[in-house]
Amino acid sequence: MKNFIKHCLTGRDNETFDVARVLWALGGIGFVVFTGWAVFHSGAFDAQNYGTGFGLAMGGGGASVWAKAKTEPEAEKDS
Repeated sequence: MKNFIKHCLTGRDNETFDVARVLWALGGIGFVVFTGWAVFHSGAFDAQNYGTGFGLAMGGGGASVWAKAKTEPEAEKDS
């Protein structure tokens, strides 16, 4: 599990942590936690607004990773 998380949060070389990916993951976790907190306190859940907001947050994160993809360090090639 540790390797899976590392591969999700690092760039092409699987060594350098990518700030955009880390912030994307933290934003997604925060979105779910804050929604759970709001549902726990209010008892109301609007699936359409949740889906729209979460989709936009994930789309924005994906766009940020794509926009900086050219700046990621390349993986070392085995000879």
